[in-house]
Amino acid sequence: MALAAQGFGRTRPAAPGRRHVLSTIEALGVLQIDSVNVVSRSHYLPLFSRLGDYPRTLLDELAWGPSPVLAEYWAHEASLMPLDLHPQLRWRMADARAGVGVWKGVARFFDSHPEVISGALDEIRRRGPLSAGELETGAKKGPGGWWGWSEAKRAVECLFWAGDLTTATRRAGFERVYGTPDQVLPASVLQTPTPDRAEAHRALIVRAARAMGVATERDLRDYFRMGPAETRAAIAELVEAGELVPTAVEGWETPAFMAAGAACPRRITAHALLSPFDNLIWFRERAERLFGVRIRLEIYTPAARRTHGYYVLPFLQGEAITARVDLKADRKAGVLWVQAAHAEPLADAKTPLALAAELRRMAGWLGLDAVEVRPAGDLAPHLSAAVQA
Repeated sequence: MALAAQGFGRTRPAAPGRRHVLSTIEALGVLQIDSVNVVSRSHYLPLFSRLGDYPRTLLDELAWGPSPVLAEYWAHEASLMPLDLHPQLRWRMADARAGVGVWKGVARFFDSHPEVISGALDEIRRRGPLSAGELETGAKKGPGGWWGWSEAKRAVECLFWAGDLTTATRRAGFERVYGTPDQVLPASVLQTPTPDRAEAHRALIVRAARAMGVATERDLRDYFRMGPAETRAAIAELVEAGELVPTAVEGWETPAFMAAGAACPRRITAHALLSPFDNLIWFRERAERLFGVRIRLEIYTPAARRTHGYYVLPFLQGEAITARVDLKADRKAGVLWVQAAHAEPLADAKTPLALAAELRRMAGWLGLDAVEVRPAGDLAPHLSAAVQA
């Protein structure tokens, strides 16, 4: 159920296009953005996992083209999302401005730097969308805690979190260009009335439930990073309305909820490499509950203490995670390097060939000519032979 809700198990289209990309994003509700580009930036990868060889420029156009149909905001983490979710998150923008919870630093900056805030906003209103760098001339560098950001950068980020600015486009190097909502978003979004907080919470929980198929309260809460009390209230109202169905999952210690009408296929036969930030596994507690596999991001772990590698993608084979590969795209050499390959307990004789085929597919999608396997990890010899075969 979880895999079906996430878009796995369907036959990949022969030529994925705009319709396939949009329907996948609609089903997922959100794509987490991450700037690490060791393989490909993370927001491109969930679509590849589900659709195969789609054009990455298509996502760029949908998100940051002249007529975007996606918006950027803090939905899960920094995220791309369908435009209809923008009004559902205005309560979070209000919380950022008010300094509620994790947003205390935003409110402090609004209060302590009103002239910087108003100056940045006025410049963008007058000149059109600008990057922080284009606002930075002469700006003072901030002290530690904001990573040395200039006051201009801090101002546009605070305005972004508060909803006064949004992302107009991204430039080379993934630089964000900020515009006011009326410069960027369609009139239909701007004119959508702001739902009250409880209504928005219910809408987000329904969206999360549909994207997960079956989920605990903590799972539902994590999808859009909501609070415990508001999540519990929304779930209770949705259960009463029949939009969520209480259930139990064998082996899960807490009650679960199904989205009404959630698909329950007999089995899933997907093969997919999963970004570390893929919606299916981004909540590590849920991933371990579903697959019996402990997934941790080791980018910030010293190299000598890493278990599986720097940028590790789990491999989904059918309904199990059967392997992990530490990948690096060497664009200059035209090689997708498998720095290490490790088998999981449910790996079988088919795993090396299935994984090799998916690595070949990924290399082609990235415009690379070859896959090379380094001799690190217990699966590496078998995978190397499969790649060569």
